[in-house]
Amino acid sequence: MSDSFAAKLRQLSAAEDFLDFFGVAYEKRVVNVSRLHILKRFYQYIRQEPHLPENNEQALYQCYRNLLIRAYEDFVKSTPAQEKVFKVFQEAEGHQHVTLQNLKSTLPSQGGAAPSFTVPAAPRAA
Repeated sequence: MSDSFAAKLRQLSAAEDFLDFFGVAYEKRVVNVSRLHILKRFYQYIRQEPHLPENNEQALYQCYRNLLIRAYEDFVKSTPAQEKVFKVFQEAEGHQHVTLQNLKSTLPSQGGAAPSFTVPAAPRAA
């Protein structure tokens, strides 16, 4: 990747910046809901790409553009919860499971540790 292309990419931060830079038409509504998901998926696609063009800035630009279009279209057709780009969506559909047995084991009567806390002393009258 040439220094000028890399420098231009480093200046981009928002999803809209990337989409504008690569000339990708987009709906504001989709980007508002999925901006971080689109960028994360774009990065994943770049890392998975086995044959990124080297020493050809124009070919690399086109490759990145195609990967960004692919990432954006994932969220036009789907939702962040369905695509599961981030860990919170990957783990049990975003739900944490706590069994009744786990809750019971925290009770002092069941051998769990009693909660410890210090009650502050009441202020003394002067």
